[in-house]
Amino acid sequence: MQIERFPLAETKAFSSIFLDYLRQDSRLRPFYHRFPAPENFSEQIREKEKAFPVEHRRILNKSLTDQYKDIHPTDPVKNNIAALSDTKTFTITTGHQLNIFTGPLYFIYKIVTVINACKILKRQYPEYNFVPVYWMASEDHDYDEIKSFRLYGKKYVWETKQSGPVGRFHTRDFKNLLNEVPGDITLFRDAYLKHKTLGEAVRYYVDQLFGKEGLVVVDADDPSLKGLFKPMMREDILHHATLSCVEKTNRELEALQYNTQVFCRPVNFFWMDDQVRSRIENTGDDYSVVDSALRFTRKEIEELIESSPEKFSPNVILRPLYQECILPNLAYVGGPAEVTYWLQLKAVFEHHRVPFPMLRPRNFGLVIENHILRKFQKTGLSLHQIFEDLNFLTNHWVLKNTTHNLTVGEERTTIERIFEELDKRAAAIDQTLVPFVRAEGRRAANSLEKIERKFLRAEKRRQSDKLRQIQSVKEALFPNGSLQERTDNFLNFYQQDNQFVDKLLMYFEPFDYRFHVLIY
Repeated sequence: MQIERFPLAETKAFSSIFLDYLRQDSRLRPFYHRFPAPENFSEQIREKEKAFPVEHRRILNKSLTDQYKDIHPTDPVKNNIAALSDTKTFTITTGHQLNIFTGPLYFIYKIVTVINACKILKRQYPEYNFVPVYWMASEDHDYDEIKSFRLYGKKYVWETKQSGPVGRFHTRDFKNLLNEVPGDITLFRDAYLKHKTLGEAVRYYVDQLFGKEGLVVVDADDPSLKGLFKPMMREDILHHATLSCVEKTNRELEALQYNTQVFCRPVNFFWMDDQVRSRIENTGDDYSVVDSALRFTRKEIEELIESSPEKFSPNVILRPLYQECILPNLAYVGGPAEVTYWLQLKAVFEHHRVPFPMLRPRNFGLVIENHILRKFQKTGLSLHQIFEDLNFLTNHWVLKNTTHNLTVGEERTTIERIFEELDKRAAAIDQTLVPFVRAEGRRAANSLEKIERKFLRAEKRRQSDKLRQIQSVKEALFPNGSLQERTDNFLNFYQQDNQFVDKLLMYFEPFDYRFHVLIY
């Protein structure tokens, strides 16, 4: 396998705010704490070491030990869970939804990034321990976002009528889907058929893939962990402390012409039960759960926060704060959208006096298999060009490889000169003739453009075999016009190469914020 790396801006696939963050644009400096370079972690470590209570470590250790009791974790995972009790141990975390069969490729890339980052930090700061963490979004209730995945160009869908937090979904409905998916899927058969809930199944297959690297999977849908978050629950639900923090930040970002990602509400929690995860609304001293008959007084809500914190599930605004309250975390690894919405949250952390983690972009990648590479090489295009729009690519190839002159640049210049002279003559004869002459000039220019388009279309027909080859490569590497990593599943490559994940661990550089192109 070979690797080439390109600046993210060249891919034309990332937002301006994300690229500006990577450039460390001074306008964004107020919205994050420290830029995620290895040398900046020493200060982050000292700050988190002082702020993270030892009691939180004890509770985290017990919770994780209980969560792993049924899957027999590897020694590296057991050692890392035990190490979390030590004040010299810190985490690097990524999070993701419980997509079936891991979902799109970038889920794997996220985890590879946190594992490799921990290895580099251990070499740079040997007196500390660094534990890679995958935070399961087990409380999320958006079934539509997790129910499908794409393998070998086909979409596979998990059909179930369950509702509520997806981590609690039972896995009985997987049997039919498992019979449809091609290739060796033993890992997922064992995950979904031998475990009762989706959360348990995901923990199992992630552990099978990454347990040897010591990756710890955290399910925060846990009463003991929620208990640590009670002070923040009260602040948000009873006093709406989050709203003013986020709204002020949003105004500041929008003043800089950046679009904000997430919307803040007065109450940023859901009411959660086995079949329900619905938004809590507050009117006066009363609280209600949307789309239900549940109503509470302020006093009842206060009592429930104290006695049953597991009933309250933070939304996208407060989930990051919850994460940082229960983990001795230094950095969060995410994609462009995640980094962008974290930039909206720094004031929330400052309000609660919780250290704001470093925001680390995950690795971005494109895998080019050998048979695609051979097709690509025949086109004569460079790797830099593969990120261009298909129409631009084909036009560029035709203009470069044709034996005919398909452009009308010289003719356009000549026509412009002719009508400039006619414009002057018209003005000298009768000023009312000028608009007519200029309109005729525009009409002539438009005619030339039509001729040029006709020339190009005709030449494309002559070169159709080669252009179909370009289109085939483009569609293979950018399915549905999107980046491969956002569409295809890792089984596209893992079933052909069971060392695929190991190769990602070998070739991805976690602190190299460029686009990685892996070539078989």
